[in-house]
Amino acid sequence: MRHLIRTDDFTTEQILNVLGDAEHYLQGQFDPLLKEKIIITLFFENSTRTKSSFEIAAKRLGAEVVHLDVQKSSTKKGESLVDTAANLDAMGPHAMIVRHAHAGVPNILAQHTNASIINAGDGAHAHPTQALLDLFTLKRHFGDVKGKKIAIIGDIKNSRVANSNIELLTRFGMDITLVAPPHFLPDSHLKTTHNIRDVIDNVDAIMSLRTQTERHSHQTYGSLKDYASDFCVTHELIHDKDIIILHPGPVHRNIDIDDTVLKDSRCKVLEQVRNGVAIRMAVLKALIT
Repeated sequence: MRHLIRTDDFTTEQILNVLGDAEHYLQGQFDPLLKEKIIITLFFENSTRTKSSFEIAAKRLGAEVVHLDVQKSSTKKGESLVDTAANLDAMGPHAMIVRHAHAGVPNILAQHTNASIINAGDGAHAHPTQALLDLFTLKRHFGDVKGKKIAIIGDIKNSRVANSNIELLTRFGMDITLVAPPHFLPDSHLKTTHNIRDVIDNVDAIMSLRTQTERHSHQTYGSLKDYASDFCVTHELIHDKDIIILHPGPVHRNIDIDDTVLKDSRCKVLEQVRNGVAIRMAVLKALIT
């Protein structure tokens, strides 16, 4: 393992090792395995959770973290991304964590660096550590996830989170149904529906997604309020069902999930954030120790 661009860069055995290490780290048991290692973060797209999560993960393992201020970087002077990465790589970092609005950028950089490249999200393509932390959250709740049913709801066509989760959760035996308006559904071999009420009584988990308005070339729904009337996860919808709710964040309150559900113990959003630090610690260990 040198890079993590997509979830399928890791074998199932390697993923199980990552999950095992994450469980260890979640209990607060960690050593400075990455002491004297240098990690550079290159976030060409805004992020709060993912960037902070990676930085905390790296520092808990003893690494030095250097953040590239993209607004002041040489890419603003016309330097290509490949040249920027090559110059940074020449300084000897052990890993670069890259987020970019365009799909494929981390993969291109991986071809021009000796450092490990970790994809922190590229366009609508992939977000592997998010999928890993989602799987981790599901396994901690259910134990064995094989045969468990999950509905992924929202702007699936434009979601890198959905792409990565579809590959990973399918590999671990989960039964996935995609729930979205027609223009938010990708071409897929999976089961699909336009109405969450068609499947709500038969799923063990719901993964709500944010509407990716910044990735739409034109307005695709009358309004977010109209969208919410059909696809918001409400208390009325889940009622007293034995079900858990996930969301990668940031949550559009009362659009993706309503306020009441966000406070419900079945909602695992903050647990996902906590698990994300442990997963990213485990990924850094796997790639650069």
